[in-house]
Amino acid sequence: MPAIAPHQTGMEQFTGSFTQQEPIPEAAIEAAVAVMRAGRLHRYNTAPGEVAETALLEEEFAVSIGARYCLAVASGGYALACALRALGVQPGERVLTNAFTLAPVPGAIASLGAVPVFVGVTEGLVIDLDDLAAKADGVRVLLLSHMRGHICDMERLMALCETRGIAVVEDCAHTMGATWAGRPTGRWGVMGCFSTQTYKHLNSGEGGLLISDDTELMARAVLLSGSYMLYDRHRAAPPPEAFSGLRLSIPNISGRMDNLRAAILRPQLRDLAAQCARWNERYRVVERGLAATPGLALIERPGREGFVASSFQFLLPGWPAGAVHAVLARCAARGVELKWFGAPEPAGFTSRYDSWTYVPSAPMPATDRVLQGLIDMRLPLTFSLEDCALIARIIRAEVSAMYQAGLSPEGCVE
Repeated sequence: MPAIAPHQTGMEQFTGSFTQQEPIPEAAIEAAVAVMRAGRLHRYNTAPGEVAETALLEEEFAVSIGARYCLAVASGGYALACALRALGVQPGERVLTNAFTLAPVPGAIASLGAVPVFVGVTEGLVIDLDDLAAKADGVRVLLLSHMRGHICDMERLMALCETRGIAVVEDCAHTMGATWAGRPTGRWGVMGCFSTQTYKHLNSGEGGLLISDDTELMARAVLLSGSYMLYDRHRAAPPPEAFSGLRLSIPNISGRMDNLRAAILRPQLRDLAAQCARWNERYRVVERGLAATPGLALIERPGREGFVASSFQFLLPGWPAGAVHAVLARCAARGVELKWFGAPEPAGFTSRYDSWTYVPSAPMPATDRVLQGLIDMRLPLTFSLEDCALIARIIRAEVSAMYQAGLSPEGCVE
């Protein structure tokens, strides 16, 4: 790795944490304590006349997003695999998904013995619809990842998939509260999957939510999740008759959410719109601070995209690896933690399609060019707007210095 230029006295430093989330709200803590005092953490362990916290969360989330049905599960990754199982995806079956996503997405496909087929990414960080069309023949399912909160042209995607008879499952781990053309993500495909892992828009440590309007698919999902014969205790599930022909033929692959996590999530759900607005405030501050930075390209946000930006991405297009390494190291020396999806080896969550060697994949030159320059940064709500402005100034200064030095790490000395 190139040497970091000597630190000068007086240079601005950021001292915050990129992984520190806000505290759980007091109302959620009180609800969680009440569940623990009762001791009834299992979703089906209820007192007479009591409605489980998990059932209430499902009902409230379904209403909030306009879905007929909702199922709370153990993780976002479980929600993805459960949706694919409900659709009858078989071992050896090819399933389309994004080349730019996180490991749990192809992992959900592989967990069924199915084969991920990667579709390219554009400079807007969304799925390449031309590449999707080229790879769609003979495929039944697309597991669409709204990776890092970037949403593609959903009307065009759905028209393409409907023409080819492809069922769309949406991975909305990064888009809870987001919309395309006013319609929430998760409401375009046949099923939508959400995460409540700590770094997502609701925080229960781990957890997931699965939505659908399809009665049979959701009945299958409820049975798969491990409902035994207690599906009548759900409030956002299909009616009991929907289970009659399925209840003995669907395997129990337990992945239920418990009442403790549901209790933590319900108060957060009521605050979701306000929290989404706060994330976007921070995003816009960073975006303004980085506008017109030499050598740096911002990601265009389409007018029809109602995004929720709990993270920030930008491109260093055409930069050599040494220069990218150097600018990340220089930012890190000033307290700004950036992740690089173009690194030759995965680090933390920054793996990509050619990192997952259990999946056969051919080189994708256009996608590789995008990923080579892709920089990623978390924007937790523990950052103030002033923090975000400072972070942008640091990134701008270090990128500009490297660019003006001709992208030569050795020539960039302050």
